[in-house]
Amino acid sequence: MENIGTLEYVLDKYSKVWSWKVTGDRAVSMISRLVSEAWYGENVNEIIIPDSTETVKQLKLIMDRYPLEILSKSTWQRKIVKTYAPKPTLPPIKLKLKRAKTGEQFRGKLLNFQKEGLDFLMKSSGNALLADEMGLGKTVQTLSYAATEKQTFPILVVAPLVTLNNWEREIEKFLKKKSRNGRIIENESPSVTIIRTGKSQKLPKTDIYIINYELLFKRNDDLSKLGLKTIVCDEVHNLRSKTTQKYKAVKKLAALPSINYRIGLSGTPIYNRGSEIWPIVDIIKPGLLGSFKEFCEYFCYVNEKGKAIVLENKRASLRNELQKHVMLRRKKSDVLKELKDKVRYKEVIAADTDYYLEELDKIWKKVEAEQKDAESEFSKSTSYNRAIQSERQIAGIAKLPHVINFVKNIMEIEESVVVFCHHKVIHKLLHESLQEFFPVSIIGGQSDSVRQDQIDKFQKGESKLMIAGIRAGNVGINLTRAKYVIFAELDWSPAIHRQAEDRLHRIGQKNTVFAYYLIGQGTLDDHVANILVDKSYEIDEIMDETYENYENKDKAELILAQIQDKIRSK
Repeated sequence: MENIGTLEYVLDKYSKVWSWKVTGDRAVSMISRLVSEAWYGENVNEIIIPDSTETVKQLKLIMDRYPLEILSKSTWQRKIVKTYAPKPTLPPIKLKLKRAKTGEQFRGKLLNFQKEGLDFLMKSSGNALLADEMGLGKTVQTLSYAATEKQTFPILVVAPLVTLNNWEREIEKFLKKKSRNGRIIENESPSVTIIRTGKSQKLPKTDIYIINYELLFKRNDDLSKLGLKTIVCDEVHNLRSKTTQKYKAVKKLAALPSINYRIGLSGTPIYNRGSEIWPIVDIIKPGLLGSFKEFCEYFCYVNEKGKAIVLENKRASLRNELQKHVMLRRKKSDVLKELKDKVRYKEVIAADTDYYLEELDKIWKKVEAEQKDAESEFSKSTSYNRAIQSERQIAGIAKLPHVINFVKNIMEIEESVVVFCHHKVIHKLLHESLQEFFPVSIIGGQSDSVRQDQIDKFQKGESKLMIAGIRAGNVGINLTRAKYVIFAELDWSPAIHRQAEDRLHRIGQKNTVFAYYLIGQGTLDDHVANILVDKSYEIDEIMDETYENYENKDKAELILAQIQDKIRSK
């Protein structure tokens, strides 16, 4: 790739401080947007940046995509080595887990690693984060614990709305009813109440209550009167922000004197920053990581946007602390030797670049005007986010005809295929253009019965094509009928992609799963793919001992700077 400018280590003549000088029209334009401390040099196409750890990281981030000619190579290498020094490695905690025997209230059979999961829950006294990769049966391990441990009922399950019926089915499948005198009733299951309204009213006496996160705050008082013994938070990453109502509601319920057991379930407990683990642990084992201030002082640094980022040299010790006291994390490759690997491909496909650049120009002019008129930082941020959403949608439309051809080519080999997209307009156009294959759909706003009907038709082979919204179809469903998954659009978070892939790549899958990420040539898809798919967040290092130094910072500004650069250079 052609250099867009130069980078040199210089003694700034005005401040008399050693700094970085960047030259080049494109480079100056981009960096002046991304580095707030920068100031212009003596020439128009010259900018000076203070020499600090943060600015070196920012420069490195930019140069991964837009190379600069480095005129001070030895100094740059010294700074990079210092900034990204190898991290100390700690041996992972190896838990000695037995294959625990399930209680008589459990109906069914656990795999060996699931029996070890039950043992972990028993040894953790039911206060644990079960963070196995998706598709390893965290639900069934939790139900086996409820059936084995004493005094677990009544249970409250808090889960995303789309998974409530799935929890009810799993309870019916795996748990037997226990009468008041302790007798097991073989052909009955525990009573279940699914709470579907936010209106406050007395709840019936039931063995298990199921509610979605959004209703929890409204029904908190009703739930607190039930004498709950166990609280299970499915997809517990929903509680990663301690300022939300749902976090405060769960925190209040988890602190009830009647609660004995607190279990969190998520294959992706953290989406973006390692500090998001604190609110989750604070509910499951309060005090384990200290107060949030104490946690940040020991494990984190705060970036220029005020976000707490776990220090690279503390990530391994945080992982060990979690594994030692609260978290069980197994990967499919560790426990399912018969499950074949996933294979990922980035496929660059054609796109209507004329349409794309014309629309991009409109977006940029609009965002420039909005930024000028914005009266607050909130208005500016909202404007940025609208622009980025618009860019994503036009990128999806620009490549849509070629996405359709790609899907048709896969369908010709008579295989079942799942296609994920982000925008409703893309979902609609895909559905209309692929009618010859009688596709089934998952999309936000469907009723539970319609959603399940569509899943059942796909799993039974009545339709070989599923078109799903990436946020609506990434949790609580099983699509193992297919071995091909196609991403027509990209999401912001790699965690979302992994969750979507793992609708196919889970227990019951007999084939290698092939995941295709379709990148529109001439659009910003390639940059987004580099940022959001190929790179790991700090949490990967905390969860799985992977070692990536990339951090997902300033993504909105970087994408917008790239939009501007794309238009300027067309």
